[in-house]
Amino acid sequence: MSSDSEWDQSACSDSKLPSSVRSTLLELFGQIEREFENLYIENLELRREIDTLNERLAAEGQAIDGAELSKGQLKTKASHSTSQLSQKLKTTYKASTSKIVSSFKTTTSRAACQLVKEYIGHRDGIWDVSVAKTQPVVLGTASADHTALLWSIETGKCLVKYAGHVGSVNSIKFHPSEQLALTASGDQTAHIWRYAVQLPTPQPVADTSQISGEDEVECSDKDEPDLDGDVSSDCPTIRVPLTSLKSHQGVVIAADWLVGGKQAVTASWDRTANLYDVETSELVHSLTGHDQELTHCCTHPTQRLVVTSSRDTTFRLWDFRDPSIHSVNVFQGHTDTVTSAVFTVGDNVVSGSDDRTVKVWDLKNMRSPIATIRTDSAINRINVCVGQKIIALPHDNRQVRLFDMSGVRLARLPRSSRQGHRRMVCCSAWSEDHPVCNLFTCGFDRQAIGWNINIPALLQEK
Repeated sequence: MSSDSEWDQSACSDSKLPSSVRSTLLELFGQIEREFENLYIENLELRREIDTLNERLAAEGQAIDGAELSKGQLKTKASHSTSQLSQKLKTTYKASTSKIVSSFKTTTSRAACQLVKEYIGHRDGIWDVSVAKTQPVVLGTASADHTALLWSIETGKCLVKYAGHVGSVNSIKFHPSEQLALTASGDQTAHIWRYAVQLPTPQPVADTSQISGEDEVECSDKDEPDLDGDVSSDCPTIRVPLTSLKSHQGVVIAADWLVGGKQAVTASWDRTANLYDVETSELVHSLTGHDQELTHCCTHPTQRLVVTSSRDTTFRLWDFRDPSIHSVNVFQGHTDTVTSAVFTVGDNVVSGSDDRTVKVWDLKNMRSPIATIRTDSAINRINVCVGQKIIALPHDNRQVRLFDMSGVRLARLPRSSRQGHRRMVCCSAWSEDHPVCNLFTCGFDRQAIGWNINIPALLQEK
């Protein structure tokens, strides 16, 4: 023991690491050692099970021989049992090792990614989440319950309910300079409506940083938010739009404002996207070419460019910068539905797909992506933090992961039985300048969540 302690002391004196970093490393290595020790014990137990099984099989073999059954049948039975056991071994090993790896990731994620606020009030799943671009800065959610809600980011209070649609509200986007919202619906229309909100006095935000994000607990429907009291029932309700954009022959799945806010684009299950004049509600262009239903549309923040995504595994770039020429480029790189494609700074587009990949593209070279992120679950409506170039990936499997533009994974948002999404996560939205929450997610557990992401800490860990 004395020689060990002497070695520890000499190692401490030789180490150039700060004591806090060193103690954290020692703690992590201790966790690894304990995990491997548990794994070793499990393997020993499985070996004993194998021996027991072999003995039983040998005994059964004698009985089978006595019944004059062929060796082939015995071999089949033995190989079936052995393959089951082999599978059990593989599963146990994978589960144990992945737990070790995730403990590293979670330590970083828990420190840099904290749940701040839950926005609960919708009666059905939430498809889309968006943040206002003008003061007052509010959160908007679009739900399958036929409503869109506006929220105070700081207090979580519902400020306005929009109830003008007669179908699922599939997306919500805020006007770049006015207090106008654009919603797309299953009723085959998109609505533009004006809102006026009075922000409540913010209350102190509860510290949720102590809630552990390590426990990946399966949650049943009973664990979903209790919505017996309708949170949105006492907030002002808008029932009539300023403008209704009509001309689609199917569900309008998404809509967005073009730069300047004088035109809007819609994407529909009728396989077309439409460009409208906001003031007159007139159809300016019908964008055709996709072979299957559209899933999303997005506009460039500073140029007259639109990207549309589709179930036909492609996304298309539409260029309206030259009034006389409306060019289109087709991007083919996914093997399943493209669930969204979004612009980032410069000439990059990021696309996400049900094929479980995210691809980063350069508009000047469309033949192949400049980066590919491979994941373990289908990806829904992604969003990119423009300033720091961080992609937020909402998944079908209830996870939300953060990657940089070169494909390096930065974090996974904490999720456990006590916090995080309990069903498919449908959408993510950054609000990088907001002091309280700079990332929002929503899902089919009927809630939106506001997160505080310590971006410098994430990038430092990278």
